[in-house]
Amino acid sequence: MNTKYHIGTAGWSYKDWVPNFYPKNQSAGFDWLQYYSHYFNCVEVNSTYYTYVSPKVIEGWIKKVQNNDEFIFHIKLHQDFTHKRKFDEQNVKVVRFNLDLLRKSERLGGVLIQFPYSFSFDGVAIHHIQKIKDIFSDVSCFVEVRHSSWRNNRALEFFKQNDLTFCTIDQPQIGQAIPFEPIVTNDQAYIRFHGRNLEAWKKSISNFSKEQTYQEQSSRYSYLYSPGELVEIAQKIKSIEQKVKEINVIMNNHPKGDAVANAFELIHLLKEKTKVEMPETIVKAYPRLKEILVN
Repeated sequence: MNTKYHIGTAGWSYKDWVPNFYPKNQSAGFDWLQYYSHYFNCVEVNSTYYTYVSPKVIEGWIKKVQNNDEFIFHIKLHQDFTHKRKFDEQNVKVVRFNLDLLRKSERLGGVLIQFPYSFSFDGVAIHHIQKIKDIFSDVSCFVEVRHSSWRNNRALEFFKQNDLTFCTIDQPQIGQAIPFEPIVTNDQAYIRFHGRNLEAWKKSISNFSKEQTYQEQSSRYSYLYSPGELVEIAQKIKSIEQKVKEINVIMNNHPKGDAVANAFELIHLLKEKTKVEMPETIVKAYPRLKEILVN
């Protein structure tokens, strides 16, 4: 089976990616998404979790990535559906309209349906996922659950019967956090990396519901995976290569551009160690990338 890889990051609009990825001196008309799409073939959109994005914004994204025929967007479902679990027909209509815009332009990857750690396995939770899947039955659905109670045969059978992708995540192992172990439930895989900054993650949990700055909110994702960790990760990802048609790898360790550096390294490791095209900015910020830079 010739498995297709989509490798990118969770979001692209980060001021602290300047100058490590985006150049410090940007010319008039310089656009971050356009620049990003020159190097990667997908992105996970996180803004759609916080707000209902205007169709004009979606149309703008589509135009900005037109020079990369392979580029796709994975849309994170709004928190009304997953965390608040209260949504109406108007909410559904807005989300569906935007998804249809992306699909018609052949830019839609799928929908990330991310639930909080507190969303543990039971009949009510299963019913809620089923409800969302029924709404988006014609879209690839990647479901992220974070509690280890979901690692049971009944849950996995439910995912398989409903053509749901069980999202694999890597994060610090605290409490009943789900471990990093790829699970295949259909012909796609969706793998997200949140970093392994254990202390910052613990601190973030203790500060939950308190008012925090952007830096404080992002600190738990501040983590650069080592070359050794990435080799081990690549081996685990490759272990499911023959079981799926498509593997999506999303780096969410975004502070300072660590996600970008690690994404480039995983492109190298997962694509038969081919050399990777990268901008000078990222190689300067992460000198170890010189070894995989295309000549």
